[in-house]
Amino acid sequence: MDSLYAPPGHLTTAQVAQVLGTSPGAVRNLVYRGRLTRSGGTERRPWFAARDVAALDLDRRTRQSA
Repeated sequence: MDSLYAPPGHLTTAQVAQVLGTSPGAVRNLVYRGRLTRSGGTERRPWFAARDVAALDLDRRTRQSA
């Protein structure tokens, strides 16, 4: 059950999807394309650093407004 919860400063795939307004499949695609890297967890339940997700979200928002 521990892998369902990310440690402080990290987010699960579902949480990242919620922050970015996408689906978990889109998050996996971001990882595949190298836009987001895993920072822990397991292969099936990875964690992502919150600062990396925030930077990606900011980048996506700036691109949309340009």
